[in-house]
Amino acid sequence: MTTQNSTHSFVSWNVNGLRACRKKTFDKFVEQVSPDFLCLQEVKLNPDAIPEEDFGYAFTQFHLAEKNGYSGTAIFSKQEPLSVALDFPDGSHVSEGRMITCEYDGFYLVNVYVPNSKGDLSRLPHRYDSWDPDLKDYLIDLRTKKPVVLCGDLNVAHREIDLANPKTNRRNAGFTDEEREGISNLLAEGFLDSFRHLHPEETGAYSWWSYRAGARARNVGWRIDYFVTSDDLATSIREATIHPEWEGSDHCPVGLVLANG
Repeated sequence: MTTQNSTHSFVSWNVNGLRACRKKTFDKFVEQVSPDFLCLQEVKLNPDAIPEEDFGYAFTQFHLAEKNGYSGTAIFSKQEPLSVALDFPDGSHVSEGRMITCEYDGFYLVNVYVPNSKGDLSRLPHRYDSWDPDLKDYLIDLRTKKPVVLCGDLNVAHREIDLANPKTNRRNAGFTDEEREGISNLLAEGFLDSFRHLHPEETGAYSWWSYRAGARARNVGWRIDYFVTSDDLATSIREATIHPEWEGSDHCPVGLVLANG
């Protein structure tokens, strides 16, 4: 993902444990791709295990869960942000390290790891009644100040085209009507799915695969990792990419390139 000064490059990656991913491909990925903004989910770190390396970035922010080795997010940036905020302004949804917001001159960057509804859907009411509406309202408020770039593992495949087997996953976590409604409600408020903006009908484009039954080798996957932007950035989107060639996690990196200014 080569960019010039006229663009900003972004990557989002659910690394499913940063230490484990570093033993595989993470360091090589950062060296080769070196995006301007790198957002991670599920870093699964304890406070004493945060890497000492800055990977060449001027700014690093980790937001860890209170429960050791659980969840957690991080942002690496080649420029210092104007401000940094963790979680929601009202103090809700704390303790799991799920959201970091960095403000820059031209936009807000929001890195999020949305709660999984779980196999028994026990966390679906939390998603539907609380988390998704709160995230939507937060992003709408940010957009009144400047454009917004949201990225991360949203734990939902929005449309049937976004997973290999939509019919057999109809009521499974990540493809329930409620979860899909959550992202539809956000997009209806003036936000867009950058990948579908540039690739509206591309099939077989997935960012997560089960470890079972050779799913990745057969590309039986789901697209649940996103860059969602406020629609005032629509004409600035130059690339929206998925990089299944980079292994090291059950998710692969996804990318965005925006024109600068």
